[in-house]
Amino acid sequence: MCDSFGLLRERRYAILGTGALGGFYGAKLQKAGLDVHFLLKSDYEHVSKSGLFVESKDGDFTLPQVNAYNDVNQMPQCDVVIVALKTTQNHLLPKLLPPVVKDTGVVLVLQNGLNIEEDIAQIVSNVQIIGGLCFLCSNKVGAGHIHHLDYGKITLGEYTPEYQPHPITDKIQQIANDFQNAGIPIELAADLLLARWQKLVWNIPYNGLSVILNATTDELMADADTRKLVEQLMNEVAAGAKTSGRIIPDKFIQTMLNYTLKMKPYRTSMKIDYDEHRPLEVEAIFGNPLKKVQAAGVNLPQISCMYHQLKFLNQRNTLP
Repeated sequence: MCDSFGLLRERRYAILGTGALGGFYGAKLQKAGLDVHFLLKSDYEHVSKSGLFVESKDGDFTLPQVNAYNDVNQMPQCDVVIVALKTTQNHLLPKLLPPVVKDTGVVLVLQNGLNIEEDIAQIVSNVQIIGGLCFLCSNKVGAGHIHHLDYGKITLGEYTPEYQPHPITDKIQQIANDFQNAGIPIELAADLLLARWQKLVWNIPYNGLSVILNATTDELMADADTRKLVEQLMNEVAAGAKTSGRIIPDKFIQTMLNYTLKMKPYRTSMKIDYDEHRPLEVEAIFGNPLKKVQAAGVNLPQISCMYHQLKFLNQRNTLP
C-alpha cells in the first residue's frame, strides 16, 4: 500500500446512518466489492442477521451478510467515514466520529443544508472533509429494506475554511472512482459552497411546501399556483446565494423545475419525517441559509415565512 489512504481493494468505508440514503449508497459500495461497515440503531438486530435488501429501479439485490454494528467503538477505523445521519442527529457526531475515522482519513458528509462541514471541522482534525449533495429518491420501507425510486447522482466538493473553491485532488478522485465503479454517478465540484446553494434550490421549496401543504412533488408541480410558488422560492434561494458571491442562473432554476416534472411522484424526506413524527431538518435547510443571508443585510421574505411555519409545525408534531 503506497499511502495511508490505500488501494481500491484495501480502502475501508464506514456508514454512519444506515437509512434510505446511507443504506443505499453503502450497499452499492459493498456490492461492488468494497469493505463497508454499517452503524445501525433500530435495524441492528435484523440487519446483523439478515443483511440488507435494496429494491431498486436499476435492479433489486440482497446483501445477505454485512458488517453491522450498534456501537461505534466496536467498528474498525476507516479510511472514509460517510455521515448519512439526518442533521437533527448531528449532536451525536462528537461521540461517533473520532473513534471510527483514521488519522489523515476522509469524512464524507452526505447531508442537506448549509454550513454542515464547518461543524464537522470542529469535531475532527487532521482529516479531509468532503461535502456530498445527493440527488436521490430513496425511502427506507422496512427493517434493512431500502426502496430506490429514482436518480442517485452525488456532487462531491472539498471543504476548505471559508468555503474557498478548491482544485480536485487525488483523494477526492479516488473516492469518486469507488462510487462510479459501484454504479453511482458522480460529479466533482471545485466550489462546494455553490454546490450547496444549488441543492437548496430544490430542497427549500419542495421539502418545505410538501410539509406545509401536505403534498407530493407531482402535486406541487401539477397546480399552477404552487408551481409559481416553487419558482418564486427558487429565485429567493438564488438571491441568497448571491450574498456569498455565488451566481445561480435562471437556466439552472428551469432545469430543476424540468427535473422535478419528470420525477416519479415523490414524498420528500422532510414530509416522511413529518408523517413519522420525527424532528425536521429545519435549521440546516432553512435556518442556516437565512442566518447567513441576513448577516449580509438581505431579507428572503418567503423563505423566512416558511421557516417560521415549519418551526411551529415541527414543535407541535414532535411533542410527547
